[in-house]
Amino acid sequence: MTDKKEKPRHLGRGLQSLIGPFTLPAESAAQVEPLTSQEGVFPPDHIVHESLRQLPIDRIQPNPYQPRKIWKNQDLNDLSESIKANGVIQPLIVRKTGEVYELIAGERRLRAAKMAGLSDVPALIRQADDSEMLELALVENIHRADLNPLERAKAYQEYLDKFDLTQADAAQRLGEDRSVIANYLRLLSLPGEIQQMLIDEQLDMGHARAILALPTDELRRKLAHRAMAGRLSVREVERLVRQQLEPQKSDKIIGNIKPSHILDLENRIRSELGTKVIINTDKGGKRGKIIIEFYSLDEFDAIAARLGLREIDT
Repeated sequence: MTDKKEKPRHLGRGLQSLIGPFTLPAESAAQVEPLTSQEGVFPPDHIVHESLRQLPIDRIQPNPYQPRKIWKNQDLNDLSESIKANGVIQPLIVRKTGEVYELIAGERRLRAAKMAGLSDVPALIRQADDSEMLELALVENIHRADLNPLERAKAYQEYLDKFDLTQADAAQRLGEDRSVIANYLRLLSLPGEIQQMLIDEQLDMGHARAILALPTDELRRKLAHRAMAGRLSVREVERLVRQQLEPQKSDKIIGNIKPSHILDLENRIRSELGTKVIINTDKGGKRGKIIIEFYSLDEFDAIAARLGLREIDT
């Protein structure tokens, strides 16, 4: 069996992606012999040390390409308390622009340092153009802190649009699999209320990927609300999607196909309750039973609530 050729990784390379090349005096730079490793080319320790500065916080501006839009106050408070006790352990990464510095990576640390009352912070100064600014902001968030799914999807879309890239180009430059980028971009086609559920962490990426398989936004909304209300697992949502996509089977009742009005009624009740409903009748169509399926106690409670029932023990 032929070994798979390993796909080259770019901005996923780690240290070099974020801290090189550095700004150095010309005489220092001329004497530098870079070290090499299997990971790539890394600067010697003294380059890192010479690029490290204590910078006034008020001279550091946010990264204009920062994809993260939501910052959790509790996380910032926890980090702020740590900074009060230990200082900023990991330097920020910045580039010099005129008399100020633009943040490349480390906005969470910068915000927490301000909350902690610091007047200056350690920072590594490096050279970066606008394209690298956006790429490095993506690297820090995607590969380290993780954006919520919608932020990550929008960051990918911004990256594609700004630099006129295909998904394959972006995947190669970011060290991602193309299918990962494609799956996130598909989230942008979801109705706004489902996108908000992802932002609020009421649904996760697995739920969203399953829901996207449904053919209409109406079906997607109904299943999303059902999954959220019933706290359904991803596997349960995937099963419900498969049921919805299965062709209508010819259910026979005593040798005859179900009448169209019975099938229509099943579909209407199924749409209202958000679960599979079966109606069986006798030959005359005057007697029968309605079967309402549920797959968890939480889902049962949600169905009971839709029927106007409360506090039913199962």
